[in-house]
Amino acid sequence: YLEGTANLHCFKLYTDYFTFYQSAISSMPFHVERKNIINDGPQETVSAEAAVLNSRLHYYSRLMGSSDRQLSPPDHVIPQPDEIYIYSPLGTAFKVPGSDHTSKNPSIITIFAIWNTMMGTSILSMPWGIKQAGFTLGVFIVIFIGLLMLYCCYIVLKSPKSIPCVDTSDWEFPDVCQYYFGKVGQWSSLMFSMVSLVGAMVVYWVLMSNFLFNTGQFIYNHVHNINVSDSELETNGSEKVICPYPNTNPGGNNTISTLYLSDNGNMSDVNPFERYWSKTNTVPFYLIILLLPLLCLRSASFFARFTFLGTISVVYLIVLVTVKAVRLGFHLEFHWFDKTEFYVPEFRLLFPQLTGVLTLAFFIHNCIITLMKNNKDQENNVRDLSVAYLLVGLTYLYVGVLIFAAFPSPPLFKDCIQPNFLDNFPSSDIMVFVARTFLLFQMITVYPLLGYLVRVQMMGQLFGNHYPSFLHVLILNILIVGAGVLMATFYPNIGSIIRFSGAICGLALVFVFPALVHMITLRRQGMLRWTSAISHSLLILLGVANLVAQFFM
Repeated sequence: YLEGTANLHCFKLYTDYFTFYQSAISSMPFHVERKNIINDGPQETVSAEAAVLNSRLHYYSRLMGSSDRQLSPPDHVIPQPDEIYIYSPLGTAFKVPGSDHTSKNPSIITIFAIWNTMMGTSILSMPWGIKQAGFTLGVFIVIFIGLLMLYCCYIVLKSPKSIPCVDTSDWEFPDVCQYYFGKVGQWSSLMFSMVSLVGAMVVYWVLMSNFLFNTGQFIYNHVHNINVSDSELETNGSEKVICPYPNTNPGGNNTISTLYLSDNGNMSDVNPFERYWSKTNTVPFYLIILLLPLLCLRSASFFARFTFLGTISVVYLIVLVTVKAVRLGFHLEFHWFDKTEFYVPEFRLLFPQLTGVLTLAFFIHNCIITLMKNNKDQENNVRDLSVAYLLVGLTYLYVGVLIFAAFPSPPLFKDCIQPNFLDNFPSSDIMVFVARTFLLFQMITVYPLLGYLVRVQMMGQLFGNHYPSFLHVLILNILIVGAGVLMATFYPNIGSIIRFSGAICGLALVFVFPALVHMITLRRQGMLRWTSAISHSLLILLGVANLVAQFFM
């Protein structure tokens, strides 16, 4: 989700411009004599219907005053896109070529855009989340949370249309929150949106440190012809799978503390490369040299050209997962409630960790209105949104289920599955090396876009200027980068970072605000029933419980 939203700011500006352009063109005289039309061929003509519509437009323009919008032409009077012409005082008219097709996308493109936007770093934690919940319960939770998030997204999508007597054509959901809840809604939606963006940037810093470290390790070992084991516990054969931290409590969250302690052990026994190339002690700081200057650039439009790498990365991950599953085979045993040495039970009390991850994995609520504005067939919005959520859910299930099922148990135990499942493969694995390199480059290009979105929203609200001064921007970027460095150094657990970020931002933007907006709308329309009030109140309680449960895992 989170890297895909980086282009939406520029995309919204383009949409607003095109809406203004179309309204301006529609109000111009568009019917002229056929001999004055400049066309590409003799078949170009002005239809009789267009002439009638032109007369009606002139009639309404005489009725409508400069500030009175009540007598503006209704929709059926506005000409169709293929009947729109730009009229010139010189007596010629130019047909607007493809005015509708340049701004509107067919359903398949809209569905793919939603899928691409929602796909993010959460896909790397999906096997870990299923492991924490238990295989059977984990699959059920993915389906249930996906349907719940779809319904809340549907409420968000239709919320602007339920506001009467107000032009909401360029509104997003934070504008709806401001309409219903005033300044509280405006600043609350901004704050929780910042949580999702900053949380994504922290996760990115942790993952970039991880990928950069493993990429450098692979290159160093290959150049020096070094063949070392990444773990004391690993499988034999051509397809190696490792358990990086086998001595930790399987049911807990202390794998990262072991990692941190191991990296800060006796440094005198390691070679100079390992001393200066540490996953937690040095590499997170090296990234500052590259990324902090990029964050301070006034415009991030250059990096928007590389957002297609997100799609390539996800497709490659799916191929990687498929190849690994075929080569490793399935290793499953069903123990419904009792834990064994190598397998986890089908139902575990740690399932809220998966619900927190999924809240962010299915999160697209703060930009779904903009995405759907460009759907060619607006009457298919609900259908296309549902299909997109189905594809996203199937993608998450595909990756999560295959990695969990293919994880070789025995000799390894399922609790060895890491929050980033790529950590379960050695740094010498060629396919995993390619995946890490791809993801590293993609995240380096997306990270400045996320920083740009944070800056635009924060500085725009506080100072009314997206770039008040270099000092303001530098201070903001230092705080964001500092948070990423601290987490990558002391607690590089992307699973926990994702679940907390998802639970916090999801509380407001997924559960509380959509449910309240829906109930207020029904109440004003006199259609609120006690069943709807109870069900949507339970939705709010579910969001609160999801957040509270994260602190007890």
